[in-house]
Amino acid sequence: MKPRAGGGPLRRLVVLRHAKSAWPPDVDDHERPLAPRGRRDAPAAGRALAESDCLPDLALCSTAVRARQTWQLASAQWATPGPVRYDHGLYGAEVPDLLAAVHTVQPEVRTLLLVGHNPGLQELVLALAGDGVGDTLDRVRVKYPTSAIAVLACHGSAWDAMRPRAAVLTEMLVPRGKKK
Repeated sequence: MKPRAGGGPLRRLVVLRHAKSAWPPDVDDHERPLAPRGRRDAPAAGRALAESDCLPDLALCSTAVRARQTWQLASAQWATPGPVRYDHGLYGAEVPDLLAAVHTVQPEVRTLLLVGHNPGLQELVLALAGDGVGDTLDRVRVKYPTSAIAVLACHGSAWDAMRPRAAVLTEMLVPRGKKK
């Protein structure tokens, strides 16, 4: 299954939900760190992105501690991580705000990684995917767990081509690290 024809280069939006977070008492939600499982799963997500040839030209990452830690641990798995832009607006963002952030990305970026939170990320994937490969759409509808990775593809000369029902969901991964 191929992305819908629409002219322009292929663009891939890689949507990564932060890894499993801890719930320490008296810690503000924005400041919650990764749990031990999250510290195992985030590097596994980075390896999965490399194995799927989905290394980003740019990452947009929520400023929440658990999202930043996910980015840091995932990108540490790559020889040369791309640049990251931390955006407080991604914390708790809904589909219109997430899509607005994507649309601000420069056209020379072909693969964009978005690191953030549910339910916004799951809703974004479902809104953008006009079609999916295999059972990918059904899997996203059922659950978008921590460390989940969705890869959406579409053609366009700029990131505003990434709009509702214009992309194909090409992959849905849930990488897990091994217990020590």
